[in-house]
Amino acid sequence: MKIVTFQDEDRVGYGVIEGGEIVDLSTVPHAPPHVRALLDAHGDELEPALRALAAAATRRVRLDAVRLLAPIPNPRKFLSLGGNYASHLAESAKIGMVRSPTQVWFNKQTSCVNGPYLPIEKPVLSDQLDYEGEMGVVIGRRCRGVKAADAMAVVAGYLVCNDVSVRDWQLRAPTHMLGKSFDSHGPMGPWLTTKAEIPDPHALCLTTHVNGELRQSGSTGDMIARIGDMIEELTSAFTLEPGDILSTGTPAGVGGLMDPPCYLKPGDVVRVEIERLGHIENRVEPQPEPIRPTVPVYP
Repeated sequence: MKIVTFQDEDRVGYGVIEGGEIVDLSTVPHAPPHVRALLDAHGDELEPALRALAAAATRRVRLDAVRLLAPIPNPRKFLSLGGNYASHLAESAKIGMVRSPTQVWFNKQTSCVNGPYLPIEKPVLSDQLDYEGEMGVVIGRRCRGVKAADAMAVVAGYLVCNDVSVRDWQLRAPTHMLGKSFDSHGPMGPWLTTKAEIPDPHALCLTTHVNGELRQSGSTGDMIARIGDMIEELTSAFTLEPGDILSTGTPAGVGGLMDPPCYLKPGDVVRVEIERLGHIENRVEPQPEPIRPTVPVYP
């Protein structure tokens, strides 16, 4: 099943896709208020819960009549794995990046989460805006100390991510956090595809196009650390929770490592597509003027 979060005029809801329509699950009495809460309540039995809610739903909306938002707009964690494709490590050697003997994780702040078709902001502070097409794994239930062999039991499903990166800010510190967390730099979607629909998440074609030009082409089968390895590594240290998003690395072809570098600029359109998971497509726009808080006036 495919789970979407959508905006219909002034209302945000969620549902599952049937044909060209969304079955609005959020209007069912006593339904969880959002997708993360749905996973909190039913992560162990997600598919039966979705079927039961769909059977009780009375409202449908056309998919093309609403704005799709990130399937989980409010994750507790958004974690990304660096250097997980040999092809990307090879192209990164020119800037001194070498393969680490351990997994290298970094945080993307959850305030960067963005919808699948909404604009990416080109920062005022940098001209080194770049893309990284990736598959995202969504955690389905609270877990700690999970072994790789058992890890698929805690996965809810998959989505398409663009790990948008501001390269000069990324390289300010080994944590990468600042350069990976600018507002709007975490587009994802277009929906959460439940794991029952994807028998082998390590056998999916991944491509990234910029203005129609193919920049990245790879397979999720090329990942060095597999999903089970990732979950074992992370849950050895801390608890993963329903709705947490793990972005699993990118293949070769990023703009900053082209010769000469080819960074994104306003007007560019980035499309990331993964076989069976769909695509996201985001236009680059200039960063808007900051919203200045109103200073209260006291008598």
